[in-house]
Amino acid sequence: MASNDRWYSSPTQVFWTCEALIRGRIISTKSEIRAVKGWRLAAIVHRLKDDYGWPILTDYRGPENVAHYRLEPGTDIARLRFPPSAKSLADGLKSGDA
Repeated sequence: MASNDRWYSSPTQVFWTCEALIRGRIISTKSEIRAVKGWRLAAIVHRLKDDYGWPILTDYRGPENVAHYRLEPGTDIARLRFPPSAKSLADGLKSGDA
């Protein structure tokens, strides 16, 4: 495996976000901080929606209006386009691993 290949398949914030969403999780910045010590969830979700066409829904909860993200029900996971750092998730879908 080339060193560049490892970069794209290591558990980055983008990878974590994509994996959590395709597994049906509802995620927030708090869950991202706990899992991958990240602070960029809103930016990642924005990019997934705008650049990759992911149908992500946002619910605002609590008195602070904290954003919680999830995939739209009925989303065909196999048809999603994945960013480079989460490409291995798409490959897993094709081989039936995910």
